[in-house]
Amino acid sequence: MTPAVLSNKDARRIFLDRHRLSETPQGPASGSELLGLIESLGFVQLDSINTVARAHDLILFSRRPRYRPKALKALYERDGRLFEHWTHDAAVIPLAFYPNWHLRRQRDAERLKARWQQDRRAGFEAQFQTILDQIREYGPVSSSDVGKGEARGSGGWWDWHPSKTALEYLWRSGALCVVGREGFQKRYDLTERVLEAHLCDPSQAPDVEQTINWCCDQALARLGFATHGELAAFWAHITPAEARDWCEAEKRAGRLEQIMITGADGSMKICYARPGIGEDSAIEVAPTNRLRVLSPFDPALRDRKRAERLFGFNYRVEMFVPAPQRTFGYYVFPILQGDRLIARVDMKAFRDADTLRVKALWPEQKVRWSNAKQRAFEAELGRLTHLAGVNEVTFDDGWLRDPA
Repeated sequence: MTPAVLSNKDARRIFLDRHRLSETPQGPASGSELLGLIESLGFVQLDSINTVARAHDLILFSRRPRYRPKALKALYERDGRLFEHWTHDAAVIPLAFYPNWHLRRQRDAERLKARWQQDRRAGFEAQFQTILDQIREYGPVSSSDVGKGEARGSGGWWDWHPSKTALEYLWRSGALCVVGREGFQKRYDLTERVLEAHLCDPSQAPDVEQTINWCCDQALARLGFATHGELAAFWAHITPAEARDWCEAEKRAGRLEQIMITGADGSMKICYARPGIGEDSAIEVAPTNRLRVLSPFDPALRDRKRAERLFGFNYRVEMFVPAPQRTFGYYVFPILQGDRLIARVDMKAFRDADTLRVKALWPEQKVRWSNAKQRAFEAELGRLTHLAGVNEVTFDDGWLRDPA
């Protein structure tokens, strides 16, 4: 059978709906309401860069402008409703999902030991028991509390002292939990002391087949439609081959269908979706016209190829591009309005000067930066000052640039 075709407009609406970017950004942003938002997203990526706000804070703020960082800290560190581990990067994740990380912890234990024996300082394995004994006797530690007398390097991924590597390995493989951060430095405690026994018991964890099913099913629920590679990449637990086999089995069972997704340029991409995606209720709901600034690591944008295919938005995080080759600023923020990414902005909070400074803004091609858009942008900047911890907004001379 010829796959059904989903128009680009309909695909955008479904995708934005699943990422909680269609609804008007409003409502409570702490406690159970904040947890519900994180559950619907699946996880929130953590990042230390704080040019305006940290990535995890801006991700939540862009959906709930009443959000403040202390609400996430309370949910994570005080209430214990979240845990920290890896998806494609470090993230905070609802504690209810913890059992589904058992396979990830197992695979990390094998993969990281082999890799880190090659590219980390020698001796980290010898520190495992020493660190576990220290935490058991004295309580949670940070990397600065362990490895006394070990030579400190630059602090980069490639130059950890052995006890720091041991801490990370014990966390990634499950013996330790991260129980919070001081600044952006992790604090580790014994998993058995942090979590209820049933969560720590490997015999009660999902098996490989159950984990693959959960990963693919839950990724698809949060994407609306996806290739098998995109399903595998969502949580980054399973392989593309495992996701492909799951898709084929679900398709044979009639629980999945292939559908053609129309790209912004008119191209077609075959994806998987649940039957009836063409009648999804999100198609009938126009996304809010409220302009908002997104984090460069927003879950809707972290797959750069998908963002370009679906929105025609060619986006790179400029911080990873060498200065002579940068097209835009060091760290540029996408701007969303309706179902379009309309611009990108280079700005930074100078807290000692109590100012959010807009250095440059590039509208997208075929976007006219009208007076109405400028008013909407200034309103969003006014909201952002509360998150950034400043009171004033300034614009550099020549800040409005030619379209990107």
